[in-house]
Amino acid sequence: MTVSPNKRVWIYDTTLRDGSQQEGISLSLEDKLKIAHKLDELGVPFIEGGWPGANPKDVQFFWQLKEEPLSQAEVVPFCSTRRPHKTTENDPMLQAILAAGTRWVTIFGKSWDLHVTEGLNTTLDENCAMIRDTIAFLRSQGRRVIYDAEHWFDGYQNNPDYAMKTLETAVEAGAEWLVLCDTNGGMLPQMVSQIVQTVVQHFDIHPNDESSPKLGIHTHNDSDTAVASSLIAVENGATMVQGTMNGYGERCGNANLCSVIPNLQLKLDYFCLEDQQLAKLTPTSSLIHEIVNFAPEPHSPFVGQSAFAHKGGIHVSAVERNPLTYEHIDPSVIGNQRRIVISEQAGISNIVAKARTFGINLDKKDSICHDILQRTKELENQGYQFEVAEASFELLIYEMLEQRESMFQLKGFQVNCDMLRGEQALLSDAVATIKVGVNGEDILEAAEGNGPVSALDAALRKALVKFYPDIADFHLTDYKVRILDSTSGTGATTRVLVESSDGKQRWTTIGVSPNILDASYQAVVEGIEYGLSKVLRRLPI
Repeated sequence: MTVSPNKRVWIYDTTLRDGSQQEGISLSLEDKLKIAHKLDELGVPFIEGGWPGANPKDVQFFWQLKEEPLSQAEVVPFCSTRRPHKTTENDPMLQAILAAGTRWVTIFGKSWDLHVTEGLNTTLDENCAMIRDTIAFLRSQGRRVIYDAEHWFDGYQNNPDYAMKTLETAVEAGAEWLVLCDTNGGMLPQMVSQIVQTVVQHFDIHPNDESSPKLGIHTHNDSDTAVASSLIAVENGATMVQGTMNGYGERCGNANLCSVIPNLQLKLDYFCLEDQQLAKLTPTSSLIHEIVNFAPEPHSPFVGQSAFAHKGGIHVSAVERNPLTYEHIDPSVIGNQRRIVISEQAGISNIVAKARTFGINLDKKDSICHDILQRTKELENQGYQFEVAEASFELLIYEMLEQRESMFQLKGFQVNCDMLRGEQALLSDAVATIKVGVNGEDILEAAEGNGPVSALDAALRKALVKFYPDIADFHLTDYKVRILDSTSGTGATTRVLVESSDGKQRWTTIGVSPNILDASYQAVVEGIEYGLSKVLRRLPI
């Protein structure tokens, strides 16, 4: 594919370094390797792997990639400039960078005089010398350098002459990319636009001119404008965007590449990824959520489960006739899919369209469609919410069609829960005993858990796993409880949502009852039943 240099944007992913600084993320070496290979498959040209001089895990990561090399991406180590009044040749951090054995290296330096004098406690001239010496040393060792100008925008606003001098120093020393960083995330898009234009004019930057440096943008999302600022920087001359998958990052996160990439490619006609790679964006986003053990945000633009969800009956009818009526892009081009949401607002069109996504073809004129709709509205009136529990709704359709398989029968269960005083808090020690019938055989099992629902789930799985071995791969990933009529006090109706996973996909089931254990049991059982139904039918979840 031939791409005009004026329309090529290089994506630089820093999920493994900047993204891993998000609160709650702790990546193992194996996690980092999995994510790197997935980003490589996605077609990301630059993957920042970490700071080898800062921790042993990142050293091992670069060593391991020599044994398991990426197919097309440039893996890049990250490091600061040398320390004040030290030499580059004896700097252990730079030696670790060289030992990573990569073609490209990213070095960050100070742009803001405030950080130089108060953070580094050195002079402005020494900071420029640190930038110059570090880049020149790495160039002498055969490395190509991306220079991240940390706190660039704040530095420029405070002292534009000095901030520009740091960039000039980086270019003179041999940096090929100048990346302007909104490290505090406080810039608004119009500020970014004006300052990027100034840099482009100062260095006479042209995308197709090899003699001029190339410009990149690195934004944080503290003002909720990281994606917008990245886009406007590209419109004004930046040809590299640094960001993270799913917008991970410290504080409020970084520019979300899951939004940056499709906006650039599908809306602004820039080239970021091949079409077949762009179609992997949604599954890659979901897989990385799984690896970092974060539940996917359903309302994320482009890649969220609800990004192309349609609930109102009028909307569904319109989308069925022409998707352009309520969809800004074809979801399939980024690997997502249209979802028809079922709720008390649903019409026959919702039922038919939703059933089709399950592989069930219904005729609108068939009375069963009306029966399913009425049953759905009755259950929603009781407190069920099928728009967030699609697995339960699929089971309901099969039940109404008299095609729901009976895999086991509950004969009874008992849960005993003791509250024990620990050193710092009360501990819940629960034991559940359950009796189920499978293939005419009654099974009695007991299991412990850290609460009644955990114990009940463990006992049920223990009873069934000998008949259905695939259950060993199933596990609960989320459990939510909501009181529906709080004025009823302890007799209120409870809605329980259980999210289950087989390690690859997630699905949600629901239970409603005045008894929280009964509601939990309903949701847990349907979660297991749904997973098994897919396994037995050899269908994707």
